[in-house]
Amino acid sequence: MKYAIPPAPVVSLPVVGTDTQFPIRRVYCVGRNYVEHAQEMGFTGREAPFFFLKPTDAVVVAAAGQAIEIPYPSLTKSYHHEVELVVAISKGGTNIKAADAASHIFGYALGLDMTRRDLQGEQKKLGRPWEIGKAVDGSAPMGPVTPISASGEINSGAIALTVNGKTTQSSDVSKLIWNIGEIIEHLSAAWELQPGDVIMTGTPEGVAGVVAGDVMVATCAGVESLTVKVV
Repeated sequence: MKYAIPPAPVVSLPVVGTDTQFPIRRVYCVGRNYVEHAQEMGFTGREAPFFFLKPTDAVVVAAAGQAIEIPYPSLTKSYHHEVELVVAISKGGTNIKAADAASHIFGYALGLDMTRRDLQGEQKKLGRPWEIGKAVDGSAPMGPVTPISASGEINSGAIALTVNGKTTQSSDVSKLIWNIGEIIEHLSAAWELQPGDVIMTGTPEGVAGVVAGDVMVATCAGVESLTVKVV
């Protein structure tokens, strides 16, 4: 097949313990999925889950044990970090039941949903889409994928983020409002999930702004850590 221009390269994550890569098709994100974060954003309760997408090329990849750099973007004075457990899908489907969701999971990784919070807030007030706040170049740094065969199902475990050595976010995966099985059930009712999809499952409380020079370290039990520097 001949293309009018060179096709974009495949975006992929390294797989822990192997020399293979996990190719990414879509990046789904779950909004306000920890109670304390929902509260700090002005919401309460177990509202129905909602989803948005980031472009696949917003993903910035980190090899195991290596730091990556992301640029501080234009147009914002409030660039916020959001640490999230990422679920990588190996088997697609529609209307997947929560009880069957684990059989569709390839593995887990850590990611940051970086957000131009001021621009997102402006769009919310106007009732407009969030893309200018969320779908930012370099706004989805992710670490390597740990296969579920190595980690087991992750339904609990400490998740945290430090900025320049100071803890800013700290919670437990068990505090997800909608757990991973429920996320996959709701998501697959709206879209047909496919192999290569990744799901950012939501962020705990403590989101805050960063500036150029800041170093963020994300950790989660059972998953490789992720170090990101803002430049």
